[in-house]
Amino acid sequence: MGPVGSRTLPDVLDGIALFSNVTDLDFGLLTESLIERRFAKGTVIVEEGLPGDYMYFIREGRVKVTMASGDGRERIASLLEAGDFFGDTALIDLRPRSASATALEATTVLAISRSTFLRLLRGSAQLSLEIIRNLVGRLRHADDKATALCFLGVKDRTTRAIEELVRSSGESGASAWSPPVTHQQLADLVGSSRETVTRALQELKRDGAVHQHGKRYRRIFSG
Repeated sequence: MGPVGSRTLPDVLDGIALFSNVTDLDFGLLTESLIERRFAKGTVIVEEGLPGDYMYFIREGRVKVTMASGDGRERIASLLEAGDFFGDTALIDLRPRSASATALEATTVLAISRSTFLRLLRGSAQLSLEIIRNLVGRLRHADDKATALCFLGVKDRTTRAIEELVRSSGESGASAWSPPVTHQQLADLVGSSRETVTRALQELKRDGAVHQHGKRYRRIFSG
C-alpha cells in the first residue's frame, strides 16, 4: 500500500488518541509521510531483535505484542486495538525491536518513518509530551505487572487482566466486555499456564465475579 492519498488527514487519524490533543502538529508533513499498510491475520508486522525504521498506528484490527523467553516461549506483553500505536521505542533509542507485533485479525495500520517521527517530535512540544505520557504509562503498567507477579495469586491476576482488556476495548460501565481472547492469551498476559488460568476462570465464574460470552469476558462488581 502507498501513501494515505486524497483522504483528509482528520479522517485518516480518526480514533488515534496520540493526535487528539496535538494542535501544533505539521499536518502537511503527516499527509505526505503516512503509509497505509494492510496485514492478514497471523502476519508478523515487526519482529523482536530486528532493526526498526517505522512505527505504526492501528486504524483497524487487533495486534498482539510479544516477547520471547530464554527457552523460546512466547509471552504476551499487550493486546492492542484500533487507535493504539507500537514500534516507537526502536525509533527513539536506535536499538533493535524489543518485542514482536503480530496481527490477530485482518489489520490496517498507518506507518511513519523514523526520520519523519523524530522531525515531528522536534517541531511539536505537545506531541513529544504525548509520547512521554505513553511511555510512562507503559512503564507504570510493567511495574504493576511485576508487582502482581510477586504478590498476587493467579485468580487475582486473571481478574486484573480481564479488567485491563475491557479498558483497552474503549468500552465502559458494568456491562462492558473484553475483546475476544483465548485462555492461552490470558495465560500469557497473566504469566501462568493455560491450565491454571482455565481453573481460575472456572472459579471466578462460579463465584459470580466474571461472566463469559464466547471468548469475551466482563468483570462483575458486587454491591
